[in-house]
Amino acid sequence: MRRTKKTGQAIKAIQRLDVTDGSLAGLGVDIIEIERMERVISRTPRIVQRIFSDEERAYAQKKTHPHVHYALFFAAKEAVLKALGTGFAGMGFTDVEVGHDRRGRPLALLHGNAKAWAQEQGVVEVQLSLSYTHQVGVASAVAIKEENRPRKNTRRDPNHELMQQFKEMRSMLDDMDARISRLDAAETTEDDGGRHEAS
Repeated sequence: MRRTKKTGQAIKAIQRLDVTDGSLAGLGVDIIEIERMERVISRTPRIVQRIFSDEERAYAQKKTHPHVHYALFFAAKEAVLKALGTGFAGMGFTDVEVGHDRRGRPLALLHGNAKAWAQEQGVVEVQLSLSYTHQVGVASAVAIKEENRPRKNTRRDPNHELMQQFKEMRSMLDDMDARISRLDAAETTEDDGGRHEAS
């Protein structure tokens, strides 16, 4: 992504906050009161245009209780920015957007300064999880760098594994045989010594 002067200034401002240490990018969690989001929206309906993307608004408005989804989306934005280590410093509300895959799983979509900052930090993926009760919404996000991405297990050859197990068992049996032989030899020596003393 081509960095604009404004994006560059935002990244420099975030860097001055010293929010990352170069290790795993981070984990972010946010909790929000659903009723509070409902009150804010009813008092200031235009806030949804300011905070949420067209796609987020379209998704929420299709639902029976849109305020629940707005609350979750806001918590998700907070959680993702915490995972990136910035909070809203230098970020716009729509720099983080909540999308959904074809199964309905939430996706963290990064734009603008959030995307630039993630690239700068080597973040290749942000995983997002959303949950809610009647009272609260909870969002958790994990920012993942390439070096921290879980590796797929390489499938082992079952014959090779069986051979390794056989070798380990054989080694244990050989070791036990050697110990038993030493014990037998020690007992025989004691028995012979006892007979010599008796004669």
